[in-house]
Amino acid sequence: MSDRIWKPNVTVAAVIEREGHFLLVEEETADGVRFNQPAGHLDEGESLVQAAARETLEEAAWHFEPRFLVGVYLWPRPERDITYLRFAFGGEISAFEPERRLDTGILRAVWMTLEEVKACRARHRSPLILQCIEDYLAGRRYPLELIRHYE
Repeated sequence: MSDRIWKPNVTVAAVIEREGHFLLVEEETADGVRFNQPAGHLDEGESLVQAAARETLEEAAWHFEPRFLVGVYLWPRPERDITYLRFAFGGEISAFEPERRLDTGILRAVWMTLEEVKACRARHRSPLILQCIEDYLAGRRYPLELIRHYE
């Protein structure tokens, strides 16, 4: 048995739909330019809901208020020795800050139809992008009260 302690990387993502289009970001990654939902790592001291709102603002310049949990996804990335534990949220967007500088590596935010998302599947950062959208479209909506955050 190894002395190594395994820990997944906790991430959040925002599944945002507007008039049949989903908000994605195009970003530079180690694997080239890829698409993802506004997403990122949970920072120390913040709740999962706060992290989803922060990441959406930093990566897409939209103010996002998570209203429900779409799902929780455990993805062991096959090419690397890393596992992601993703909490995907749905909710409402409000103000847009078009002049806001996006996070390093984010090329742009883009609205795509489901067909466009499926058509660029080879450029998805992970299989979770389409799965989260499909779960959202299937009506998966879990109350935020499911998540308990203790100070």
